[in-house]
Amino acid sequence: MSETRFAFSIPTNNPEEQTQLFDGFKAAGFAGLQLKGGQYARYVEQPQQFLEEWGHDKGMSAGLIYGGGLDESGVAALRRVFEFAQAVGSEIVIFCHAHSRASVTDDEVRGFARQLSSLGTEAQQRGVKLSLHNHFDNPVMYRADFETFFESVTPGSIGLTLDTAHLQKSGVFDIAGVVRDYAAFIDNVHLKDFADGQFKTLGRGEINFDEIFAALHDIKFAGWLCADEESETGIEESLRASFDFIARGWGSKAN
Repeated sequence: MSETRFAFSIPTNNPEEQTQLFDGFKAAGFAGLQLKGGQYARYVEQPQQFLEEWGHDKGMSAGLIYGGGLDESGVAALRRVFEFAQAVGSEIVIFCHAHSRASVTDDEVRGFARQLSSLGTEAQQRGVKLSLHNHFDNPVMYRADFETFFESVTPGSIGLTLDTAHLQKSGVFDIAGVVRDYAAFIDNVHLKDFADGQFKTLGRGEINFDEIFAALHDIKFAGWLCADEESETGIEESLRASFDFIARGWGSKAN
């Protein structure tokens, strides 16, 4: 990927909101969407129907966010998402490992790394990237988990979707340090603010994004910067406020 692009992600509650999102993201300035599971799951077995209903613009499904386990049924479901991603032209599948961090051992984290490395190689054979999303109460949650996991992956097989708010919620406050330390793996960034135990629209929380944007420039990041909106703000306002925040913050740190 040769340049940094801006993406947007937000849950929708009904087809009307999904239409508003799909019709509005490019007008707001975003190059792509990273879809929540509810926005594509019913089409996984029928990708042509998705294309017929929503159009063939690959930006509309640039990324697919998928949450599941790594047991037999979870792996089978993830493979179906790979197939769907290939059919609709998605670039990246963002995996949230729906397994509680409680009682997970380092050896188990290493095992998950090896398993996801193999699945990442399968995804690449379909022209799709697999990227692990760090997440509160998932196996890769704390700062030490990153080291345990990424020292065990097969190089080049899987990327990292770094989520700013989930790091802060997990007690990891040196987000810029994580950016610099895991530059080799970060292919996608979920920009989300956080304060008072709640996710916030960008710029309305407590996270120091100036440091994060500076670190991303320092590592010459060239993946997706995605505003991952999970607050109570509506679609239209979120699109406008999120794009303005990212464009201003990213541009202000450019050399």
